[in-house]
Formats: sequence, C-alpha cells, structure tokens
Amino acid sequence: MKRFLLLTLFAFWSCAPTVEEDFSRNTQQNEAQKHYKASLNKELTLSEQKQQINRAFTLVQVGKDRLYTKILYQKNRLHLVSQEIDSLFYYHQVLVAHASKKEDYATLGSQYYLMAYYYHQTDHLKDSAFVNYNRSKSYYQKVNDSIWVGKNLLNMGVIQKNKNDFFGSKETLTEAIEYLQTTTDTNTLAGCYNLLATNHRKLLNYNDAIKYYEKAIKFSSAAKDKLIFKNNKAVVYTDAKNFKESVSILSTLAKDSVLEKNKEEYARVLDNLAYAKWRMGSLVSVQDFLDPLQIRSQINDDRGKIASFTHLGEYYSAINQNKARFFFDSVIQLSKKIRMPRAEKEALTYVMDLSPNDMEVRNRYIFLQDSLYEQELQVKTQFAKFKYDDRVTQASNLRLEKENAEQRLKVAQKEKQQIVLLSVGGIILLLAAFGIYYLGHRSRKLVQENKTARLEATYATEAELSKKLHDEFGGKLNHAMLLLQDANNQDEVMNIVDALYNQSRDISREINDVDTGLRFKDVLFGMMGNYCKNTKLIVTGSNEVEWSKISTLSKKTLYKVLQELMINMHKHSQATLVSVSFEQKDKTLQIDYVDNGVGAPKEALHVKNGLWNTEKRIHAIDGTIIFDSKEGSGFEARLVLPN
Repeated sequence: MKRFLLLTLFAFWSCAPTVEEDFSRNTQQNEAQKHYKASLNKELTLSEQKQQINRAFTLVQVGKDRLYTKILYQKNRLHLVSQEIDSLFYYHQVLVAHASKKEDYATLGSQYYLMAYYYHQTDHLKDSAFVNYNRSKSYYQKVNDSIWVGKNLLNMGVIQKNKNDFFGSKETLTEAIEYLQTTTDTNTLAGCYNLLATNHRKLLNYNDAIKYYEKAIKFSSAAKDKLIFKNNKAVVYTDAKNFKESVSILSTLAKDSVLEKNKEEYARVLDNLAYAKWRMGSLVSVQDFLDPLQIRSQINDDRGKIASFTHLGEYYSAINQNKARFFFDSVIQLSKKIRMPRAEKEALTYVMDLSPNDMEVRNRYIFLQDSLYEQELQVKTQFAKFKYDDRVTQASNLRLEKENAEQRLKVAQKEKQQIVLLSVGGIILLLAAFGIYYLGHRSRKLVQENKTARLEATYATEAELSKKLHDEFGGKLNHAMLLLQDANNQDEVMNIVDALYNQSRDISREINDVDTGLRFKDVLFGMMGNYCKNTKLIVTGSNEVEWSKISTLSKKTLYKVLQELMINMHKHSQATLVSVSFEQKDKTLQIDYVDNGVGAPKEALHVKNGLWNTEKRIHAIDGTIIFDSKEGSGFEARLVLPN
C-alpha cells in the first residue's frame, strides 16, 4: 500500500510543469506580447509591422491565453492591408475555429466584420460582404454590443441601397437606429439617418427625405459630415422643385472654408448649385458646370463626372443638341466602364428625346430596362433570404452549442473527479479497510433497492395492462355483446371485433418477451416501424453499436422504453417526423429520441402514466432518462443504459 501511494504521488509530480519549464513559457509569452505591441505601432512601415506580428505568432502559446487570439486578428488585419488574400483566407479560418471553440463571440464579430470589409471593397462580391456583415452582427448581438450591431446594419443597408433595394435598406436601417439610439455613437446614427433619407429620396418621398437629412445633421458631430448632409438636403429641394431653398443652402456651403479642403464634396456643391440655379431660371454660364467637372477629372471621381456630364447634357439640350449628345454619350461610355447601368439608362432617356428615330438607342434602353427590372425583382428576395439563412444557421449553432456544453460539462466533471481522486489518494489508502466494509454494506443495500425497483416497475406495468383490459378492451367487448342482440348491427359488430383483435395484438406485443439474440436489432427496428406507418422515421448511429456487447437486460429495457415512446407518439403527438439516434460509449449506450409532434406541458410528464413507467424501467437497471417537452414544440427524450 505504501509503495502504491508513492507511485501515485510520483505520477502527480511528473505531470506537473517544472519551475524551469514554467519560467521558459512565461518568457516566451512576454516576448510574444512585446512583438505584438510593436506590430500595432503605426509609425513602423507595413513590412516592419508584419515582421513583428510574425515573430509574435511563432512565440505565442496556443491555448487559453487571450494573447493568441489578439495576434491572430492582427495578422489577418495586416494581410488584408497588404492584399495578401490567400494568407487572409487561411488565417481567417484558423481564427474562426479557435474563437468558436472558446466561444469568443466578440472576436468572431470583429473577424467577420474584417472579412465583410474586404468583400465590400471588392467588385462583384457585395453579396459576400452582406453575408459576413450579417454574421458579424449576430455575434455582436450575443455580447450585447449595440454600437457594432448598428455599424454592421448600416453597412448592410448601404449594400441594399446600392443594389436599388430601397425598401429592404429602409428596414435594415430602421433596425440599426433602434440599436444606436441608446448609444454614444451619434456619428453612426447620423449615417443611418442620412442613408435612410437617401432611400426616401430614391422613392420620391421628398418630405420624409428632408426630415431624415435634418436628423442626420442634428446628430452628426463631424463638421465635414454635416456639410455633406446639407448638400444632400439641398439636392432633395431641387428634386422637389423648391429651387430657392436649394440655392440658398448650396450658396452658403460653397463659401465654407472646411468644404474647400475636400475637393470631391466641393465639386458636388458647385455642380449642384449651378444646376439648381439653371433650373430656377437664373443666368448660368457653361463654365459654372465645367469648373466642378475639371475638379472631378483631376481626382478621378468617375461617379461625380457622370453627374457633371448629365447636367451639361441637360444644359445644352435646348441650345446645342450636338454638344448635348456628346455629353450624354460620355455618360453612357463612363457608366459602362464603372458598371452603372442605371446611369446609362437615364442618359438614354435624354438621347431618345434628341434622336427619337434611333432604333439602336431605343432597343438598348428597352434591354436595360428589362434587365434592371429583373435584377430588382431578384434583389428584393435575395437579401431577405440571406438573413433567413443566417437565422437558420444561428438556430442550428445554438443547438450544437447546447450539446457541446453538455458534453464539456461531462468532461469537466470527469476531470474534476480525476483530480479529486489523485489529491485524496493517500487518505483513501489509509481508510481502505473502512471503505471496503462500508462499500460492501452499501452494495448489499443497493442490490435490495434494485430488486424493489424492478418489482415496482413490474407491478406498474401489470396495473397499466389491467387498466387497458378493463377500461378499453372490456368496454368494447361489452358494447359488442349489446349490439349482438340486434341482428341489424352485424357490420358494426364486425368492426368492433376487428378493433378488439388489433388491440389484443398490440397488448400482446407489449407483454411478450423480447428476442435479444442476433435478430434483436431487426426486431427493435421492426417494432418502431409498426408505429410509424404514417410517420417518417430516421435512425442514425445504429451501425456503430456493438449489439452483441449489450446485456440482455439492457436490450429488453431498451425495447420496452422505445415501445412506450412510440405508443405515446402514435396516440397523442400527431408527429410527422421521428428521429432516433444511437451512440455507444465505454460503459453506456445513449439513445436520443426526438419528434416534431404537439408536445405536452412539463407538468404532464410527471403524471403516473406510460412515460412514468419508462422511468421505473430505466432506474431499475441503473440507467437514466430525461424528458424535454413544451406544448406545441415537439417531444425529446435522452436514454442512457449500461452496456
């Protein structure tokens, strides 16, 4: 006994880290921390930042340390900035796998936002951006980070607006505003109001557009953004033909010194001012339109140039149709280059007025109109589907998380037991004599309790069968005897007799002994199939079970319990789908039963009925059974039987 105690303590000491190993690991982590912080220094070149983060990555220990997660995220960020896309995708998967295992939802939210940003900046990948923004939003919802939920929703709304899904964008932005109203991030809130106003402008709701632009101006704390929102508001006044108000706002903006430093926005104001004045009937020279066009050409603002070309085309339409056609043709060519078919379609409407007999122009217009209409129909359902698919995925993940949590709990309990056993090994050895006596006494007591439990289960089964024979079988038999007194009731009597035969066969199946030999699996599945003639039955995991190693008592109990569940399903649940999964472990066989029936309130599960009898059967062989059911939400049961 003393030798065993020494070996046990030696094994414990040999598993623990030595002082030298612990010191070395801490030194490595400190070095990794130092290089990680250096990689955040924006004064370093991009190449130097990457060198620092790569050194940190080689030193950091993979495990519970938060530093590993931070280093992985910084690597992803630097790969994105460096346009090293293959590395970005690889380490994205590494980080997602690690953070998912740790249930680090904040990091998952940040990482999916990073990937969404990459897709958003890449042509033809806006759908992928939307999906990743939506995933990021879902993870931030788990940690109640309203600001980042709002940011993701704002970006999703931008993508929807750019795809001309104005109604869908409005819905997304309204949700974003609900999250942001209680936060301090007023600039993101202002961005939502600005985009919401733009959607209303596109839908010709000018009053609502002006109202939301005013809210954007109110909540914004950035001087530059306020000027942009005011410019947008002025454009709505122009659309609504309130040229006086538009010119008043734009004239003030054109004199703002802050705006002059932003050439893109300054050119927008100048162009919009010239257009509003011209629409109002004021004297405007062509140079007033050419000056902002020149600025836009210098900074390669292609979208801005489309607006300038369009305004110049309108300006010349009444005085020089050749020049007007030149500028509208410029819009058409540029819109094809930057893939803006809607701008090309609008330019073609002006060209058709200038050249009404040009069939090529008219055919191109009709083609674009049909294509855009088809695209808009597709877009209206596309983003809704993305959101729905994500909700389905999240629901599936929640189920998996629940199962994983239960599994982790079992593992943690097992580890805890091992630690406790190791720690108190010496005490157990000293008290071995007393323990042997106590365990022997306890074993005899448990055997007696087990016999009692089996006897109670038998009595309960007999009582249930007696009740069926008396109440159901006997009642029908008495009814048939009364009917026999009248010769006109022969058909009804035959129906009752047929029903009695079927019921007697069912009762016989319930009380008959079970074939636990080589055919047990077929007999078990045949029994379940008999109760699922109008219900789809899905069985998984049975091929991995070594049925020959399952004890006869466990097989009989399994058969009876599943039979009771199937009877309950057949009679009460109205289920259309039943799933039974098997999983064999070292010493137990686990069976999960799920149906999609009407379920039952939890208090009904504690009533003494057939399901209550199943508990008695399971407990009699030292097994467990857990029921889970809510009225209207199906029925679940987990059985654990000893092998």
